[in-house]
Amino acid sequence: MLLPLVIWATAVLVAASFAIKRWWFPAPINAHAASFDSIFSVNLLIMGVIFFVAQALLGWLIWKHRDRGQQARHSEGSTRLEILWTSITLLLFVGAGLASTGLWYEVHLSALADAGLKIEVAAKQFAWSFRYPGPDGKFGKTDIKLVNDAAGNPFGIVENDPAGKDDIVSSALRVPAGRHVQLLLQSRDVIHNFFVRELRIKQDLVPGMTIPFRIRADKPGEYEIACSELCGLGHHQMRSVLVVVSQQDYDTWLRRQAAQR
Repeated sequence: MLLPLVIWATAVLVAASFAIKRWWFPAPINAHAASFDSIFSVNLLIMGVIFFVAQALLGWLIWKHRDRGQQARHSEGSTRLEILWTSITLLLFVGAGLASTGLWYEVHLSALADAGLKIEVAAKQFAWSFRYPGPDGKFGKTDIKLVNDAAGNPFGIVENDPAGKDDIVSSALRVPAGRHVQLLLQSRDVIHNFFVRELRIKQDLVPGMTIPFRIRADKPGEYEIACSELCGLGHHQMRSVLVVVSQQDYDTWLRRQAAQR
């Protein structure tokens, strides 16, 4: 009978495709991402074993009860088995939730803790903008009426405000390595999503809200920032870059940007 063989072969191919990890995540660049990978791998292993065993049993049952001209029989099933595997499923789901509680807390609730460096993030169809406080450490006032992308003022900074004269606006996000950074996420039009694969983090940007979101990148390099929420026809173009540098290089960059204001 061909069907059991097809089921078994498919199960083996699916399991092998995950085991070789040819299509896998990029390397993590902080402790959170490494922890995420560990929990994900454990969950994947458990679910993979369950999938493989279930397909093996399915193929065996089809083979055992194939039509050989015998008389059909009716079965009521087993209440004990139903209770058993339902209980096991419940324990697995609850266990997976509890195991990932720390990751959820670190991404969402820890963002409420104050960070020494704050950067405003503005999203619009279809671009990212980032604003840094200047040497005074304060963000200047903004006015939505002054928002002008063509003039290089995507945040609507009030030019006659002393606190805003030294603010730095960039199209790329540059952060020092090994330091917590609090992003203040805002959207000007529709829902967008801030996503960096190497950090294993995602966060929606909702119009009318300022959402605090804390990140930390430990490995210097350049990493893509993508919008992972469908936001319009130009969604695929909405990309920027996260540049992670040493603290010394970051301070040098800030001074150069401030000098150009």
